[in-house]
Amino acid sequence: MTDDLKTAKKLSLKENYALLTRGLDWEPSYQPRSEIFRTVDFEGIRIHDWDKWEDPFRLTMDAYWKYQGEKEKKLYAIIDAFQQNNGQFNVSDARYLQALKIFLTGVSPLEYASHRGFCILGREFPGVGPRIAAQMQAIDELRHAQTQIHAISQYNKYFTGLSEFPLMFDRTWYLSIPKSFFEDAITAGPFEFITAISFAFEYVLTNLVFMPWASGAAYNGDMSTVSFGFSAQSDEARHMTLGIEVIKFLLEQDPANVPIVQGWIDKWFWRGYRLLTLLATMMDYMLPKRVMSWSEAWEIYFEQNGGALFADLARYGIRMPKHWETTVKEKGHVGHQLWCTFYQFRHAAGFPVWLPSDEEMDWLSAKYPDTFDRYYRPRFEHWRELERQGTPFVNATLPQLCQVCQWPLLFTEPDDPTQIAYREETYLGEKFQCCSDGCLDIFRNEPEKYVHAHLPVHQIYQGNYFNPGVDPTAPGFNPLVEALKYMGIEPGVDGGDFATHIDAVNWERWTQRPANMHQPSATADALAQVQAAERRTA
Repeated sequence: MTDDLKTAKKLSLKENYALLTRGLDWEPSYQPRSEIFRTVDFEGIRIHDWDKWEDPFRLTMDAYWKYQGEKEKKLYAIIDAFQQNNGQFNVSDARYLQALKIFLTGVSPLEYASHRGFCILGREFPGVGPRIAAQMQAIDELRHAQTQIHAISQYNKYFTGLSEFPLMFDRTWYLSIPKSFFEDAITAGPFEFITAISFAFEYVLTNLVFMPWASGAAYNGDMSTVSFGFSAQSDEARHMTLGIEVIKFLLEQDPANVPIVQGWIDKWFWRGYRLLTLLATMMDYMLPKRVMSWSEAWEIYFEQNGGALFADLARYGIRMPKHWETTVKEKGHVGHQLWCTFYQFRHAAGFPVWLPSDEEMDWLSAKYPDTFDRYYRPRFEHWRELERQGTPFVNATLPQLCQVCQWPLLFTEPDDPTQIAYREETYLGEKFQCCSDGCLDIFRNEPEKYVHAHLPVHQIYQGNYFNPGVDPTAPGFNPLVEALKYMGIEPGVDGGDFATHIDAVNWERWTQRPANMHQPSATADALAQVQAAERRTA
């Protein structure tokens, strides 16, 4: 054994990290760096020293695999136990499963989209430190998508609306909102993408997704979802740290970066906030056992935590995101307004919808004392009376969509909840509609990008939302039914009223059996009943 080996000491964490993120990089010899990293300059961001960026965790690959491997063993042990013990029957109610459908179809594909975006950053960043961090986060996001799909897959054996989630994410009207969010980010430059995802979404808004939602899953007996939620949250803590360090790095590199970063924060805060309207409705209406209201969650995770964050960033010249005051005014409205929209269009949803019970309305009244009884209880009571009379309210038209966030124009004026907010802009002689001042500002800043938005309602009216071989000229052709099939929604089976839905019928049968007698055979029986009812109606 040589003297060098005898005296070799174990490298410190800092030395290991330096070898990974500095020792493995090299200077190109036969191509200029501008040709290798082509997208790093066009946004106007100035970076003078990439070595100033450093991962606060100083994570190395051997530590990363060990850490993630231990989490995987624990996670899949819980998922296996959940499946072997028929844990799907221990949740609070079949209504909870409808929230899972939105999560699987609307949130899990975002994890994969994020994985793709960070793979791009791992190629496009000249600095090896952020390049390594982006590659590790890409692996994280792919893992999150996989574990979420595996955790929810048990429900797919017993309940409808879960099997076609990749197709639905690409085509379903209300899922164009999360899809457009990531498509907007991934088609931006590398610095805007990492500001949008690592800072605006991961640091400012991600706690609203994982903390109240995972707690709600636990409160409703879904330990499988709890396990992947908290397994992912430990990664999110690292992602949030990356997000704040990226912002500080950009701001410290050059004063010219400050207004650019501020503009991105304004844009992506608003886009993320609009996306989270889905979560507001899930928390307030779709959890049979509720942990907290959307209003309470927004106060804790944005108004308090976010306010402290931006107070800290003020020394860099960063202010609170534009239109944040509007979110405070809207927190008592957005969840109710979206649930009203889903109820009106329940025939076009991939899950059944219901009116809140008296007990639930009392809870909503207590959580929203200034808005619910005045603006929303009378509406629900009126719709309940129409159902009692056998003439339930259904909106048979297709809604106008916002050109930016792609929500229907369902939100009201911040200072007048009786008026739908409507903004219009003309670009190259064509009119475009937006749902708010926030979305209008985004459109005006980049109109050439948003005029190309793929809006499902527009595509339906243009005749582009039909499966191959469908003949619009055929006798009895129903464009809405065919458009829903294109979206992966089976009319009369996936959506509609909850009381007559397959999931509700099955749940009623299963909960009347002894605990050890649960079988999935009722699905076929209930499906046959629904199909027979459809034939009678036709």
